[in-house]
Amino acid sequence: MEASIEIKKALENTLPEKKPLKKLLVICSKGTLEDVYAALIMANGALMEGIEASMFFTFFGLDAINKKKQDHLHTATVGNPALMRHLPTVIGGLPGFEALASNMMKKEMEKLDIPPVSEFLDMFMAGGGKLYGCQLAVEMFKLNEEDFVDDLEGIITVGDMFELAEGENTQIVFV
Repeated sequence: MEASIEIKKALENTLPEKKPLKKLLVICSKGTLEDVYAALIMANGALMEGIEASMFFTFFGLDAINKKKQDHLHTATVGNPALMRHLPTVIGGLPGFEALASNMMKKEMEKLDIPPVSEFLDMFMAGGGKLYGCQLAVEMFKLNEEDFVDDLEGIITVGDMFELAEGENTQIVFV
C-alpha cells in the first residue's frame, strides 16, 4: 500500500502541469446536419467557458456558412452505421429517406430549442467567435465571398489557419 502511494507521488511529479485551455479551433469539413451541429456545439461551448474560439470550414463544411445552403443541411443516411443500427442498410438509400430522417432530426432539435444553423452561427459570432472559409475549397467549388455569411472573417489558406492555432494551450478539433 505504502509503495503504491510513493509510486503515485513520483508519477505526479513527472506529469506536466495541466494548463487551462485558452484557444479552440474547430475545423468543419463535412456538410451534414450532424457534423455541422457537432462543430457548432463544441465551438459555442468553448465560448461559454471563456475560451477563444474560431471555426474553419473546408470542403463540404462550407455549406454551413453558405447563405443559401446553411439551413437546408441533411442527415447522412447512407454509410451512417449509427443511424442504420436498427434498420437494414438498404433503407438509407431509398428515395426520400434522407429527407425524412433530416426532418425528423430537425423536429427533435426544435423540441430541445436548438436553433437553426444560421441562428447558431449568429450566436457564435455574437459571443466573439470567428468564422473562416478555406481558400482552396472555395476555389475548387467556384464560390466567392458573396456566397457566405456576412460576418465571415475571411477566406484563408491552410497556412493562415495554422497561424490561428498558434499559441500556448490551443486545441484543434477536426469534424
